[in-house]
Amino acid sequence: MRVALFGATGFVGSYLVDALVAAGMQPVVLVRPSHAAKVRHPAECVTIEGDIGDIGAVNGLLGQADAAIYNIGILREFPGRGITFDELHDKAARRVMEAAMQLGVKRFLLMSANGVRLDGTAYQRSKALAEQHLMGTDLDWTVFRPSVIFGHPRGRMEFATQLHRDIIGSSLPAPLFYPGLLPFGAGGFELSPVQVEDVASAFVTALQRPDTIGQTIALGGPSKLSWRQILETLAAVGGKRKFMLPVPALGISIAAMMLDRFEDFPITRDQIKMLLEGNVCDSSGLTELGITARPFDVSNLLYLNTSDEGPQTWHQNVA
Repeated sequence: MRVALFGATGFVGSYLVDALVAAGMQPVVLVRPSHAAKVRHPAECVTIEGDIGDIGAVNGLLGQADAAIYNIGILREFPGRGITFDELHDKAARRVMEAAMQLGVKRFLLMSANGVRLDGTAYQRSKALAEQHLMGTDLDWTVFRPSVIFGHPRGRMEFATQLHRDIIGSSLPAPLFYPGLLPFGAGGFELSPVQVEDVASAFVTALQRPDTIGQTIALGGPSKLSWRQILETLAAVGGKRKFMLPVPALGISIAAMMLDRFEDFPITRDQIKMLLEGNVCDSSGLTELGITARPFDVSNLLYLNTSDEGPQTWHQNVA
């Protein structure tokens, strides 16, 4: 099977290429010329240079494929440079869906996110709109909604690596964010971190399982962990105990209101809002695909002691 993969050079995309090749499938990947060297297993891939906005390149990719995976995503938008949630998560995804239908590529897998909804943040809304459009097509679709994804970053953005560097590695106390004015339940919001290789396996398994057609599948790890527990686990990787203090999210939000238009400011108001909402789902989606979810624990985070913790920010492309 030849699989058109949109978003092959980012964090999750690199693992999708690994999983497709390991399963005997051939990735057909769209890459910008400056990113061609980032493609893994180049000898096993068909590579087409171009941009997601180039419909000719998109058609060229899909014209060589039996199935498609749309895995392009960003965590922060910059409208002045044309980098927006609306364009990359929704409009570009729709163009790829329409092209797939025209070229007879029926099988279509979409990378979405846990917690997306039409009345949410711009990020959540753009992902929900893409889902809504896909479900209205006659494509044989499957939508995946992972919680936060962890694993060796391979030089890309990955949340555990960033938290380990910026919070655990800082001389300042770790912040336990809380909404409102009083610190009740500080750091108590929960996430369900899911390991990146498990996510990649889910996509490849779905391509081999017709019973996943028409399904929306949540991908979470085996445990629901509070923000405090996540920080404690990250500290334990280095044999540390980190001092923590309650921090009002309101103060960070006010700072973001004034500064998040600058690319170097590390977080946006919407990201703070989504963090406080939590991001929880269970591992049943993986279990039903025959995948045993790996826990967010020290044994699965040892890469933090060896990985290159180079420049990473919340706004980098995570495709």
